[in-house]
Amino acid sequence: MFALDIPLALLGGYLLGSIPFGLLITKAAGTQDIRTIGSQNIGATNVLRTGRKGLAAATLICDALKGTVAILIAAQWGEEPAMAAALGAFAGHIFPVWLKFKGGKGVATFLGCLLGLYWPAAIVFVLAWLAVAKVTKYSSAAALVASLAAPIAFIATGQGAQGALVLVLAGVIFFTHRANISRLLAGAESKIGQRS
Repeated sequence: MFALDIPLALLGGYLLGSIPFGLLITKAAGTQDIRTIGSQNIGATNVLRTGRKGLAAATLICDALKGTVAILIAAQWGEEPAMAAALGAFAGHIFPVWLKFKGGKGVATFLGCLLGLYWPAAIVFVLAWLAVAKVTKYSSAAALVASLAAPIAFIATGQGAQGALVLVLAGVIFFTHRANISRLLAGAESKIGQRS
């Protein structure tokens, strides 16, 4: 492993993660600027508030894959560069340099990072998300529960280092969802598919 592998993986992951697919996709489709509606962020949940499910799905896939691709590229140099790329991609999505560091909340890119690091954890995440979303109809609640389930999958299978990283990322998701948590507690959170 070269001395620059980890910082280069971190930087490369950040640059890839900072591509604002939600904004680019909706602009290409001619919709209004998604930063002016709903939660005002560039993620798939907010894109769904445009009423265009296809655009939301495309945003979800692209935001996830930028995490996965960054990891798969960096993994050629080892586990530590792969983890650095995951951290970079996740940070890039939330704090993109191109948008004055105001990006999404990190859920889709988190899922993509899980897929790149340890795909069974991605399945655990998806199953937890679907279960909570079905019961509560709240995307934010589903994301919060699923983000906690993911590091458990790593730790339960003896992958402590990656599990610790994923736990930190999950903590950041809770931070980016702090307003959602307040609304959930107040019973004022928007439900899946609801425009606001």
